[in-house]
Amino acid sequence: MPNNSAAILRAADAMLRAVGGCQILLSFPLATLPNDPSAQLGLVDPGVQQVALSPVVVRTLMPAASAPEKRVQFLISGAAVAAVLPAQNVASGEELFAGALAIVFDNGNFHIVDVITEYCGETPYLYKVTAVA
Repeated sequence: MPNNSAAILRAADAMLRAVGGCQILLSFPLATLPNDPSAQLGLVDPGVQQVALSPVVVRTLMPAASAPEKRVQFLISGAAVAAVLPAQNVASGEELFAGALAIVFDNGNFHIVDVITEYCGETPYLYKVTAVA
């Protein structure tokens, strides 16, 4: 990362917190199953692991004319995403969101449909994640 990358990440965090940043949870499938025949046949729900991300700003988008579902855009701090990458064993935010089952927010599950990464130089400082309920 360039020398100013830490400053860029701090500035993005401060902006998201200033406009009312909240917390969301990303749900991931658990990778380990019990070693018994019912698990191998898919009869056991392996469960999910939830990872918290903060600060996040949530914006409601206008629904598409052809789809009545609720559309939401999550503006997620690059620093928050970078902090969870090693634990999830992925190299980028795009990989992190591609592996997520859902975003949990306000007692609802949202399916990720699009991820846009904002860069300053080579530093990803903001993720714009569009999801539907």
